[in-house]
Amino acid sequence: MTRLAAVVGLALVLAGCAALTRWDPPDVHVVQRGDTLFQIAFKHRLDWRDVAAWNGLGNAHRIYPGQELRLSPPGGARASRPAAGSATAPSRPASNSATTARRPAGAAASVPRGPAPAWGWPVRGPLLWRFGESRRNPTGIGIGGTEGAEVRAAADGEVVYSGSGLIGYGQLIIVQHSDTFLSAYGYNETLKVSEGERVKSGQVIALMGRGPADVPLLHFEIRVEGKPADPVRFLPSQ
Repeated sequence: MTRLAAVVGLALVLAGCAALTRWDPPDVHVVQRGDTLFQIAFKHRLDWRDVAAWNGLGNAHRIYPGQELRLSPPGGARASRPAAGSATAPSRPASNSATTARRPAGAAASVPRGPAPAWGWPVRGPLLWRFGESRRNPTGIGIGGTEGAEVRAAADGEVVYSGSGLIGYGQLIIVQHSDTFLSAYGYNETLKVSEGERVKSGQVIALMGRGPADVPLLHFEIRVEGKPADPVRFLPSQ
């Protein structure tokens, strides 16, 4: 009964109406020490390649503290993006493992462009909220479980973010699987991998922590060219 009450309480706190609000990023992001291009693009629900192109960053994709990055095309209007759109297929310093000056932010030459990965569930557990249902985290799904449970990479890829610099995700890991696909794992208790590390599908990358309403859960996202997509559309049946 206690667990049921906790889950019901979480649903009341997080579940919103079915209609999704629209997301309009600000015009400029001022780079903070520790920021990476992936982190900035993820926060503003943009494709990192677009941000690099709009700012003429070149192949190195280097950014520096105090730099102002455009978040829209130069001289052009940008259409509003859905907060959690249907895919056709949050600025504090980032983690200590990579600083802005030392790492080519967003460089991913080792990750090839290719088809959608063969996805697997990062954890097994009940869905606490579906894509678009949570007012706090509408861009992914909430998967219930046990605090300290192993969180696994949903597909092969490279860790492009590992830290707690994005507000609203707790300790977060972002994995790039190709030029098109990213996955994100939020509200972890412990992070087991570092930025730049290659991971295999099913590899333990974190331990589950507690999310909103102090309930053990994993917030899981899949991004397609920077846009949030419903993970359930890609994952196999549980």
